[in-house]
Amino acid sequence: MFSKSKINEPGPKQGGETVPSQTSSATDGSSSPRTSTDFSPSAPKAKPPASVLSADLVIKGNLKTTGDIQIEGTVEGDIRAHLLTVGEGATVKGEVMADDVVVNGRVVGRVRGLKVRLTSTAKVEGDIIHKTIAIESGAHFEGSVQRRDDPLNPSGQGNRPAGGANTPSADAKN
Repeated sequence: MFSKSKINEPGPKQGGETVPSQTSSATDGSSSPRTSTDFSPSAPKAKPPASVLSADLVIKGNLKTTGDIQIEGTVEGDIRAHLLTVGEGATVKGEVMADDVVVNGRVVGRVRGLKVRLTSTAKVEGDIIHKTIAIESGAHFEGSVQRRDDPLNPSGQGNRPAGGANTPSADAKN
């Protein structure tokens, strides 16, 4: 009665004569011991594509995701993401924090990232706190650069600070 070749069929039919609505509703039931090669919820999920904010979009507010964001428009607010790509015509005014940050456009504000890359078309006005950084020839940058082992942790230093005089209140609390 149960064989591998008929595992996804709703009844004792033979051949490929299944009704799609019956097959999809059969997968909703959690009491069924059947497995499917077409849909396997236990398999690792593919990484979703980046969320793209188009060139004509203006956002005033903070953005936070565990996924990837590609900015092509204007954002006035802080952004937190796994991978953040600022498009060539994009403008971000606020703090940027991501594991990977790629700046092709303009960022006005602090940039924090494990890997930060400023391409030749980048314009950054603000401090960059990073673990690794790459700045291509032609990039425009005004601010300071500071390397930290944990640049995504804004409250702690993560390692010895490059300029100890920058945060005397943090040392006074210890």
